Amino acid sequence: MSSVTASTAPVTAPGPEGSAPAPAPAPARPRLDWRLRFAALSLIWGFSFLLIKVGTQGYAPFQVTLGRLAFGTAVLAVAMAVRREGLPRGARTWMHLAVAGFLLNALPFSLFAFAELTIPSTLAGICNATSPLWGMALSLVALREDRPTRVRVAGLGLGFLGVLTVLGAWQGFHGLDARGTALALLASLSYPVGWIYVRRTLAGSSASHLSLTGGQLLLATVQLAVVTPLFTSAPSSLAVGPLLAIAALGTLGTGLAVLVQYGIVAEVGPTTGQMVTYFVPVIAAAAGILLLGETLTWSTPVGAAVVLAGAALTQVKPKRTG
Repeated sequence: MSSVTASTAPVTAPGPEGSAPAPAPAPARPRLDWRLRFAALSLIWGFSFLLIKVGTQGYAPFQVTLGRLAFGTAVLAVAMAVRREGLPRGARTWMHLAVAGFLLNALPFSLFAFAELTIPSTLAGICNATSPLWGMALSLVALREDRPTRVRVAGLGLGFLGVLTVLGAWQGFHGLDARGTALALLASLSYPVGWIYVRRTLAGSSASHLSLTGGQLLLATVQLAVVTPLFTSAPSSLAVGPLLAIAALGTLGTGLAVLVQYGIVAEVGPTTGQMVTYFVPVIAAAAGILLLGETLTWSTPVGAAVVLAGAALTQVKPKRTG
């Protein structure tokens, strides 16, 4: 679920995987066109919610999160070895990475896993699309340089109207699992909180993006490795299907996706790179319906479209004057 702005520019709205932005030299132009990589990234993150659902059918939520973080960290470790990059240095940097790992990885990944025990993967994917809305609301308070405009405020209001539509507010939220939905929305809120924290603390780091992200995922993995044995017991049997889902979730959705997203942002810029956010819920819904047999009422796709429209408006930058 991703998500991942690889620059020191203002934090934008990536997908379900959070990572620490840092300066880095522009990589050599990849052989594969960025549009194909963009499509692949959308598919990977869109299917992440389905993989979470499958993973929780055989393992506890904390175990699913620990597994995806471990596999994701392994992918970045290999990438760092290939590029001959080491982990960042400095106690202060590691302290900030520990907080970033918690807010951008350990916490939201765990919350989504717990949420999907009781809500469809389609709804979880749509809840993830509210991250830009939360980010807009928080940035108006926490970031002085982000000035509100009528268009962005309208987008914020429109987006949350879409959330109410998805949840069926006019029906008194009938048939909705309030706890699971609240956990998914809280997970989506955790991402922009983490992005703002990273922007304030790590934006000026001299370490590379890959080095910071590797350290961040490593610390998030350690956090889950400590928590998981305290709240879960070892599974009685090895569920192969869910285990493969967790492996795919970690290697593709948490490891490879970070590298692909960074390459796209470095090549075409963060504005285009963040557009993946708007494709994720569509793919998540299609995957849940076609492969898991989940159902949707009319209000879910309509509300999701309104959420995405509002999120897009919150990303409209004010026109420069003078």
